[in-house]
Amino acid sequence: MVIYPLNRAVKNLIVFLSFTLSSFLGLAQEEAVQPEKVDKPERPAFQSGWLIDNPTGVINTKGTFQFDIQHRFGVIDFGNRDLLGMWGTANIRLAFSYAVSDRVTLGYGTMKASRMQDFNLKFGLLEQTRSGSVPLSIAYYGNVAIDARESEFFPKSSNRYAYFNQLIFTRRFNRLISIQVAPSYSHYNLVPEELDNSQFAVAFGGKVSVSDKTAILLDYSQPLGENSDNPGLSLGIEISTGLHAFQVFVGNYNGILPQRNYVLNGNKLSDSDFLIGFNINRLWNF
Repeated sequence: MVIYPLNRAVKNLIVFLSFTLSSFLGLAQEEAVQPEKVDKPERPAFQSGWLIDNPTGVINTKGTFQFDIQHRFGVIDFGNRDLLGMWGTANIRLAFSYAVSDRVTLGYGTMKASRMQDFNLKFGLLEQTRSGSVPLSIAYYGNVAIDARESEFFPKSSNRYAYFNQLIFTRRFNRLISIQVAPSYSHYNLVPEELDNSQFAVAFGGKVSVSDKTAILLDYSQPLGENSDNPGLSLGIEISTGLHAFQVFVGNYNGILPQRNYVLNGNKLSDSDFLIGFNINRLWNF
């Protein structure tokens, strides 16, 4: 059998194909071991755990201790010269919470009005991503509140309890604008006869940043059903740093606890029952 030498062109073609195939296989192997890019979560839409009268979807990182001071002065009455409500009946709540994980915070608060003591939970269900693959964040906030006044106020001990449940849908559009929508359900075991024990509502809120540390806040709360003619409206300014947020605002809610605002609020927008309030939010990381 006679073996003829290969033509030079055929040899060159074989060398070229061999080099191309080896390069392709090497590139494929490199791509196979290359780690996938992580889709990072979006920065928090809000700086504080509160958007004036409603909780935000902000979930603190694990090990964060949060302390809140929430204060509402009396209704402004220019005729009585009450110094913009500061000499009127005020309400105040002191509270703290601790992030047991990156998704869950547990808290406790005590309030002047009706001596309400509340135990609360915030849980992160979904987190907005920077790529937009997840377009918004969803969180749950709930509390159980106990009226600690003397026993003659209550026919039964179970009458002391009030409850609040809320889903918070939040979106950070850019570094300037963030919006949240929050449907809720409130319930009091005991209320005056003219009121309903339960109340559905939806809150709309937003933030417009005017600088890295300063933002304008808007919070609107709309009860549904028979109490729909008694909404809440607040407008304020927030000054914040990494571990501190201070909000000062004008609004018509003085209950501080959401269920108290939705079920028992007596200050009406139609009567211009406005008051001045402030929230202070302080964080410590351990």
